[in-house]
Amino acid sequence: MTQSSPLISTADLATLMEDPTLRIVDGSWHLDGRDAQADFDQARLPGAVFFDLEAVSDHGSDLPHMLPTAAAFAEAVGALGIAATDTIVIYDTVGLRSAPRVWWTFRLMGATNVRVLDGGLPLWRAEGRPLVSGPAQTPTPASFAASRRSDAVADLPTVLAALTGEAQILDARPAARFAGQAAEPRAGLRSGHMPGALNLPFLSVIGEDGRLLEPEALRARFNDAGVTFDRPIITSCGSGVTAAILTLALATLDAPSSLYDGSWAEWGSRTDTPVVLD
Repeated sequence: MTQSSPLISTADLATLMEDPTLRIVDGSWHLDGRDAQADFDQARLPGAVFFDLEAVSDHGSDLPHMLPTAAAFAEAVGALGIAATDTIVIYDTVGLRSAPRVWWTFRLMGATNVRVLDGGLPLWRAEGRPLVSGPAQTPTPASFAASRRSDAVADLPTVLAALTGEAQILDARPAARFAGQAAEPRAGLRSGHMPGALNLPFLSVIGEDGRLLEPEALRARFNDAGVTFDRPIITSCGSGVTAAILTLALATLDAPSSLYDGSWAEWGSRTDTPVVLD
């Protein structure tokens, strides 16, 4: 992996563990309500801090874990001892699930060197690398100079405009949910997808070892889904978490994209947004 890659291997992270600028972040979050903080206390990478995706979000929104303001984000991660110029590595306890969402959030808030641990905690553990447990020490506060980018985020008007062909909408939900053949896990949401949207389930870009597929295989997955790299791409999913896995995969191919923060939690809850079943 190159220095510019949004991914970092377990081997490369192991060589950085004594770097004073390194900040390791557990960005675990679980749709089924499993307590990610409890998992963090039970087993984590040495020196890691816990980033709570729900706590560091817009509490004025009815939608789940929407992006916070730059000021709220800066306060929260500063309290975790993280500065925008630190070497930041994000991981989660599944392998590649919520860490890309946290990576995306740090990037758009101004972090200059933030990467995702490829394979996450499961691979780190499988390789016999060190873990610690118990309550974490309170980190020394830092100053995070946050400045939220707008180009990486798509809102409802942007996605509505994309329906005219201005951009490609790439949905990371499982195929059955995309087609409306399976109910949404959140109550009150319609089933189906946006007109013209493409479907690339997020698990399609992750290998059996929990790592992101190699670039050639990734490109083939996107091509098979109908994606072209000469037009803007907007990623979407159920609530803006697994869409970031596709955003991460696109970044490894040097393909820019924006992420629909509200995703299906917003689109599927409204009565004025078109829905297709097929």
